[in-house]
Amino acid sequence: MKPVYEARRAMMLTFGFDMLVAFLAMLTGIEARWRLFGEFTTRPFPNHIPLTASTIFMVSAMGAFLALHIHRQVWRHVGWPDALKIIQAVSFSALIFIPIMFLWNRLDGFPRASLLIALPLWISMLFAGRMLALLRSTNRPFQLFQNRRKDAPRAILIGDENALANALRQMERAPNGPPVHVLGLIEIGGLAPGSVIRGVTVQGSLADLGDRLDLLNLRYGAYPWIAAVGEARARANMPAILAVAAERGSKVMSIATATEDAQLEKVRPADLLGRRERQIDIAPIEKLVNGARLFITGAGGTIGAELVRQCAALGPKQITLFDNSEYNLYETNYFLRSQYPDLERRAILGDVRDSQRLTQIMAETQPDIIIHAAALKHVPLMEANPCEAILTNIGGAANAARAALACKAKRFVLISTDKAVEPNNVMGATKRASEIIVSDITAGSNMAVSMVRFGNVLGSSGSVVPRFEQQILSGGPVTVTDKNVTRFFMTVEEAVYLVLHAAAGQSDAGATGLYVLDMGEPVKVQDLAEAMIRMKGLVPQMDIKIEHIGLRPGDKMHETLTYDEEQLRPTEIDGIHQVAPPETAAPNSELAVETLLKFAQSRDHEKATPLLHQLVGLPPDDKDTAKHASIG
Repeated sequence: MKPVYEARRAMMLTFGFDMLVAFLAMLTGIEARWRLFGEFTTRPFPNHIPLTASTIFMVSAMGAFLALHIHRQVWRHVGWPDALKIIQAVSFSALIFIPIMFLWNRLDGFPRASLLIALPLWISMLFAGRMLALLRSTNRPFQLFQNRRKDAPRAILIGDENALANALRQMERAPNGPPVHVLGLIEIGGLAPGSVIRGVTVQGSLADLGDRLDLLNLRYGAYPWIAAVGEARARANMPAILAVAAERGSKVMSIATATEDAQLEKVRPADLLGRRERQIDIAPIEKLVNGARLFITGAGGTIGAELVRQCAALGPKQITLFDNSEYNLYETNYFLRSQYPDLERRAILGDVRDSQRLTQIMAETQPDIIIHAAALKHVPLMEANPCEAILTNIGGAANAARAALACKAKRFVLISTDKAVEPNNVMGATKRASEIIVSDITAGSNMAVSMVRFGNVLGSSGSVVPRFEQQILSGGPVTVTDKNVTRFFMTVEEAVYLVLHAAAGQSDAGATGLYVLDMGEPVKVQDLAEAMIRMKGLVPQMDIKIEHIGLRPGDKMHETLTYDEEQLRPTEIDGIHQVAPPETAAPNSELAVETLLKFAQSRDHEKATPLLHQLVGLPPDDKDTAKHASIG
């Protein structure tokens, strides 16, 4: 109740001051009229007129100021729109006062000129009080006469001290005005309440956010927005912010300060990661891509299309798009044609299972860099269709690696997954096998080979984020496999950052490097679901139910990025590590893969699956046949 008490007390003080100066302004106006224009020996009006007229004027002001909610103004936040409303309220008061005086005594004995003195005097006193408050709280008394964007929503700004100062600085110089009208600051680093950052008062810490919102709701009649910046966008803080906002219906936005003027943007699932999103250091990537011929398989997929978008901006000589989805290929090619019409490009419809097609196109285009992004990745579907996963993920990788050697490409990049580590599902096993077969095929060649292991890519097709969004939009329930299941998550931009930097970092011809991104702590999928519900202004389990459906075929409770025997070595690029495998001879996997692919081509999964397990070093599973009977 303390915020409510504080708000009501502040409004009563504001209202009391405004009414007191109204009474004094009219009393002074009448006195000034008498002294300036009256006779010096006797008053030209009855003695009771000054007090009576001043009292009626104050009552008229009460009605006008209450009607226009002047008492809700927070003095340290007032600007020119508030000043205009004060002038309107003063004029409204005069319109109320004159009829009341006329009805009372037909203005008999009331000096009309005193009203012309009282009104500007009252406005001056109202402004002076507010400017004094601004001087004390913000040291900017003339803020009262500064205009604000009419469309700027009221907001409370939350973040760490440095980020708050930077955001306020950028908003001050925004050419079109600040994107929000900042009512106060919530500083999450422990800065004492009452401290001032660039003229705006710190109103508390994250624990005080709910109380501050309640207070401002009482003052303004609606809950303000919450604008998060800096450390407030980290996973350690964002769920708590979303929880408070969802309970009150406050809209949560984030402020991007990467541009010259701060911009409002929606809170994204990326804000729920356990670390800051990595920013791309463009220099080594530009050096790699500029003037090069690129060949990207799976160019129409989430990762492939983002690779195309980022690489196209770096001045490649040619990009060849290779995908088996006509629609996806069309969309990516259309982007290139519309945004980079002068860039040489080829859009090739084809399947990585077709070695002849791959070899033919690579021979024609003579790429310098080949990025193999094509894969089947949906875990339950691959459990039900193991032979298709083997043909695409293993056979496709082998075909791409051999075609790259045949066309004498300088670099080859294979995109793998964290599910390739200690795999317990077909998708993970096929990706681990693709790592093995690519290493074996390219061993001793003059081609620099990079392999990258991803976590789950936020927003990619088939991932939990678009599924959760669809379930929330339809009113729930949101389905989570298990309340304790965790996953590593990364943004599509980070995924591409890892791919391109891995390619740029692997400079030794004939060498093979395996890379992973430092993705912080794994995220509980339950927490992600709850946070995404709150991002829509809803309360989990009240507005949207969360149901636990159990682990699907092939699902793990927790993923890892490396095997126990693998060691991580830092690279020159912050957040990227190279995986150092144990010093053992590479297995002769080509013969085993050839046999595996024959079984897969005949769709004999009873023979293919045990051989897949043997290839990746897993014990055979007697339940394979039953496990592949349905998706689940």
